[in-house]
Amino acid sequence: MSTVAVVTGATRGLGRGIARGLASKGATVVVTGRNEDDLAAVSREIAAAGGTARAIACDHGDDAQVADAFARIRHDLGRIDILVNNAAAVHAQDLIAPGGFWEKPLKLVEMIDVGLRSNYVAAWHAAPMMVAAGKGLIVSISFYGAVSYFHGPAYGAAKAGTDKMMADMAVDLAPHGVSAVALWPGFILTDAVRAMPPEYIPEDLRAQLPNWETPEFTGLVIEALARDPSLMALSGQALIGAELGTRYGIRDTDGKQPISYRATMGAPAMPFSSTGASA
Repeated sequence: MSTVAVVTGATRGLGRGIARGLASKGATVVVTGRNEDDLAAVSREIAAAGGTARAIACDHGDDAQVADAFARIRHDLGRIDILVNNAAAVHAQDLIAPGGFWEKPLKLVEMIDVGLRSNYVAAWHAAPMMVAAGKGLIVSISFYGAVSYFHGPAYGAAKAGTDKMMADMAVDLAPHGVSAVALWPGFILTDAVRAMPPEYIPEDLRAQLPNWETPEFTGLVIEALARDPSLMALSGQALIGAELGTRYGIRDTDGKQPISYRATMGAPAMPFSSTGASA
């Protein structure tokens, strides 16, 4: 029986790559997003990678649409083994623009609604299915901005809130055998970045691209995490994807070993030793 994984906001960027990574391990991957053409495209990619795709059009800023999406999952599949909360209202150009938060559009705060609140809503719908099964993993995508300045206060609040929320969900879920973690990927070599002509990328940034992770790497890490016999010991933690890759012996799809930015960007307490033993 294949793993049933739900990836929210999977029509582009990290979420789309996570879906492909999970599919490469034979998972049934339910992808959500607002654009039906993009959902069809990622569904083809899931099938090509070796998985089974289920696409559901859903705006994660609309609670009614989210409720309908999870009702469909319950009806059609009956369970969720892995929920990946990736949907986020990220207005990239405004985030990286110079200036203080008061000089940027107020819409940046939307990522607290779609990115933090939406994680809660999706987990609220997924948890009963996991609790009934006595197992499951909820992963919410976070980042180093939870503990260091990165793209300003709206971004930082959404990520720090995500980490705390997963820690508290883990407490409620622990008696039922269900785990919840925040996961910090590194800098992501998305499809859009890969398609960008080199001359469009600033020279200093271009030099760093070889260290950036493919989005598929995060999917492979999540799949291995879900199978970890020590998963419950890691529940409630904010985990760094690159460190999990080392723990599980997973290299990126291009052969590199992704690096942790713990030393340079800040990080949560080390949840396990370099040998893989629980701390």
